[in-house]
Amino acid sequence: MKVLVTGATGFLGFRLVEKLNEDENILEITATGRTIKKSHFVKSDKVKYITGNLVDSEFVNEITHNAEVVINCAALSSPWGKLSDFKEANILSQKNLIQSSTRNKVNKFIFISSPSVYFEPINKFNISENDPLPKQFVNNYAKSKFEAEELLRASSIPYVIFRPRALIGRGDHVIMPRLINAFDENKLKIIGNGENLVDLTPVSNVVDAILLSINNEQALNQTFNISNGSPVKLWDKINYVLERLGRKKIKKKVSYKLAFIVVFLIESISKLFNLKEPATTIYSIGILSKSFSLNIDRAREILKYHPKQSIDEAIDEFILWYKKNNN
Repeated sequence: MKVLVTGATGFLGFRLVEKLNEDENILEITATGRTIKKSHFVKSDKVKYITGNLVDSEFVNEITHNAEVVINCAALSSPWGKLSDFKEANILSQKNLIQSSTRNKVNKFIFISSPSVYFEPINKFNISENDPLPKQFVNNYAKSKFEAEELLRASSIPYVIFRPRALIGRGDHVIMPRLINAFDENKLKIIGNGENLVDLTPVSNVVDAILLSINNEQALNQTFNISNGSPVKLWDKINYVLERLGRKKIKKKVSYKLAFIVVFLIESISKLFNLKEPATTIYSIGILSKSFSLNIDRAREILKYHPKQSIDEAIDEFILWYKKNNN
């Protein structure tokens, strides 16, 4: 089997290429990204890296030419930004991939979407794939990811859509590093009571789910939530990471109501005068203060998905990797 992985130099894409490379049934892997990162690179005769931009339709046609399975992990992921930027990075790229995949007779298109499409600044538990979505998406990122999903659903190509929640583990340069940097800049405080329960998902488990979907006919044209199915107290885990890295526990708390009012005003001013991204957004404080968990029954039943790595194991894996790469 020949597989194309976009966003292959990102966190999930890198770990996915690693695992695909170990699979004897995978003969060739085309790995694409805008730049090659030494920390997120798999050296193998089976893996061919090609840098380029998915907005370029000729480039996309080239990389999909011999692919049997396309796995689109690429995205502009940010809580802030112009809609036009997200349309280009997340929607136009998806259109190009779908059109080229259809033209080149790709057998299956696997798309990595986001559970941010469910997000509202309230506590939400056990969210299923069929639950009603918010009347208005929280930001342009969530809006663009859902529109990219809809493009795939409207196409003729067989697909699988994943909405994995809060990836953690070796190679994470997004969630935990941002929190560590915020702490180092004295910008990290507990918002709310610090008791909020959230899903954190080891990236290795998301990779397992993707692999389980490749040859599963029942998975075709389905959307799957992916997490460990066991929400944890977010601030306990953040403080554990900070202590293991020689920092102090976060103890200072700010009420959600106060944080919301301040951030809402800052966001409104930033949008009105087209200023740069605020240090904190409504989405960010919601993520840090509200409970949020996914129902993964569909993945368990259809994919036979069972989380192999625990959240604590993935956190320890991240800590070792982070220490090695930041000393």
